Amino acid sequence: MSQRAFAGNRGEGVRSDCFVELEIGSKGGIQVSLESKVERMFGNQIRSLAVTVLNELGIKDAQVHIEDTGALPFVIAARLEAAVKSVIRTDRSYLPDMIQTDRQESSRHRYRLSRLYLPGNTPRLMLNAGIHEPDGIILDLEDSVAPDKKAEARLLVRNALRQVDFYRAERMVRINQLPAGLDDLADIVPHQVDLILIPKCEQGSEVARVAGNIKSILEAEGQQRNIFLMPIIETALGIENAFQIATASESVVAVAIGLEDYTADLGVKRTDTGEESWYARTRLVNACKAAGIQPIDSVFSDIENMEALLENARRSRNLGFEGMGCIHPRQIRVIHAGFRPGQEEIEKAQRIVEAFREAKAKGLGVTTLGSKMIDPPVVKRAEQTLELAARFKINET
Repeated sequence: MSQRAFAGNRGEGVRSDCFVELEIGSKGGIQVSLESKVERMFGNQIRSLAVTVLNELGIKDAQVHIEDTGALPFVIAARLEAAVKSVIRTDRSYLPDMIQTDRQESSRHRYRLSRLYLPGNTPRLMLNAGIHEPDGIILDLEDSVAPDKKAEARLLVRNALRQVDFYRAERMVRINQLPAGLDDLADIVPHQVDLILIPKCEQGSEVARVAGNIKSILEAEGQQRNIFLMPIIETALGIENAFQIATASESVVAVAIGLEDYTADLGVKRTDTGEESWYARTRLVNACKAAGIQPIDSVFSDIENMEALLENARRSRNLGFEGMGCIHPRQIRVIHAGFRPGQEEIEKAQRIVEAFREAKAKGLGVTTLGSKMIDPPVVKRAEQTLELAARFKINET
């Protein structure tokens, strides 16, 4: 009896993707038909790839039809594998080669001022995302992926982690809400991911569970490296447990707030000025600062209103947040501008640091600058301002 399966995307507006129709049989070998504008140049390579992928997955007899809209090989391979795994159980996988890139090694305290969300089932948005220079790129397996496309997206994201050059952006993946998100980890963790986002997190035990699973997977793969965690708090209960979540694992480097779901949980409308979420945001910031990690603000959902976004970013920084989410590349530079310190602020920070250095050289623990006392907490804030100025390459005076 033949087994029929479909995977991928097709239709108006679909680019850099493909649609696969697969029928697994019991004889006749593998027959591949192709519809593609690049068939004359790359048709043989696409057919050969299809045969290779299916053989690697243990399929010897099948009819395959591929509708191609400019998909790269890693996309075609993911779609074929998804089609196979939708009808048969197999532990086999087809892993494209890991490309070498000039990626920046992640670290606990790296800047996370901007993080760009990309739907995990839309390859065309992944290919050039790095050129917009976000601090992080999130390949999303949760809200942006339809329920019947989750398994496909997981394989596509896995292959993208191995094949796409995201430049120096931190490579993040948002898994699905637990417990379903635990199934995502086996396909994601071994493949050059830097950070896992845990959505709709309400308890520290959820964080610990993810951290434990990641540790087990890395040990089984023989990998010794850090994969950091960023829980996202999106409910009233999560806000009340913010410090518990922030301290649930040494792998947690930041906690984010998701205001669309949070305001829905409260039963109120989200506004540009954010009065309705002030308590939640300040409580999350306080919990993160107490835990020594980064508080990260929510995305700003109006991609047309750049003035409101800039004001929101400035307000976010003033509350103590150290970054925001982005849902469109054009938001990245505006957010960076909102978190960028002004020249007067930089000059004041420089004077504070210099005054404290002089006092320390004299054996003093505190000093004054004008009428203001300068002690270590004040100096720490000044140093953070100067670090931010260096991040933006602003000349210190």
